[in-house]
Amino acid sequence: MIREHLCREYLEEIERLERSIVKLEERINELKMQLRLKVDEANSLAIENASLRHKLELMERHEKALTDLLRSLKVPVVRIDEGAFEDVDVDLGPDLKDDQKP
Repeated sequence: MIREHLCREYLEEIERLERSIVKLEERINELKMQLRLKVDEANSLAIENASLRHKLELMERHEKALTDLLRSLKVPVVRIDEGAFEDVDVDLGPDLKDDQKP
């Protein structure tokens, strides 16, 4: 009787552990999928970053070539650092007087 009771407890514990293993395997699979998605996202961002760097390099080369051309033609060039200016909201709509109706 004691032997049967012990065997039943061991079997119940084994079943509980097997259920835990199944849950852990499911969680591992979920985490693997999340990792794959993050790796894909990182790769996509790296490709986009490389593309943007290439475009920036091309734009810088074109800007230098245009600047050199303008200098060779003796055209005055004024460079403005846009970062030094504050953003200002400008209303580009038509001015209406009080007596005019829209």
